[in-house]
Amino acid sequence: MTLPEIVSPEEWQTARDALLVKEKELTKASDAVNAQRRRLPMVEFAKEYLLDGPDGKVSLLDLFDGREQLIVYHFMMHPGSDHQCPGCSFVVDTMGDPAPLHARDTTLVVVAPAPLSQAEPVKERMGWTVPWFSSGGTDFTADCGVGAGFGISVFLRDGDRVFRTYFTTGRGGDQLVTTLRYLDLTPMGRQEDWEESGRGRDDAPSSWWRPHDQYETTS
Repeated sequence: MTLPEIVSPEEWQTARDALLVKEKELTKASDAVNAQRRRLPMVEFAKEYLLDGPDGKVSLLDLFDGREQLIVYHFMMHPGSDHQCPGCSFVVDTMGDPAPLHARDTTLVVVAPAPLSQAEPVKERMGWTVPWFSSGGTDFTADCGVGAGFGISVFLRDGDRVFRTYFTTGRGGDQLVTTLRYLDLTPMGRQEDWEESGRGRDDAPSSWWRPHDQYETTS
């Protein structure tokens, strides 16, 4: 592995201060994009969807659980398939305690086309506690533009009316994964081939992602 250059504490501080300028510029740019995202128009989701939940059929409005905002993670789990999407598992593995989201009037749930009977063994094995619902037999996943992939939809309710305000997929999902945020702080980074070579592995993007019980651990 190619190691970073060794310098004096003074030289390190100079380099760190120079990077800090760029980090602050990035933070301000990110704040501006976040503000623009908040100002996006919204589209009403007036169709009646009846999803399967652990306590029976629920509507899209029910998913809010009484809160004003709803984030839906569209998980790639399809009826009859035994494939457990490593990328979606990577995301759900990093979903923490929901209390901070609830404190900001926001509910986070997972929705997948597969029936709950197919999802429950996976959830139990993985120890996932995030609320999980099945969109099987409804147009919900298709109407969200997810297709056979994954995505994140954000909804806002005004009384009994539900509106979608945001959707992202692909690299947009990176923003949900705290593991990537931590790795981006390190000299070796994510160790993927689009980064600088020689700093560790040069794996294809996301090729190393696994459900958390399938990693080879090192001591």
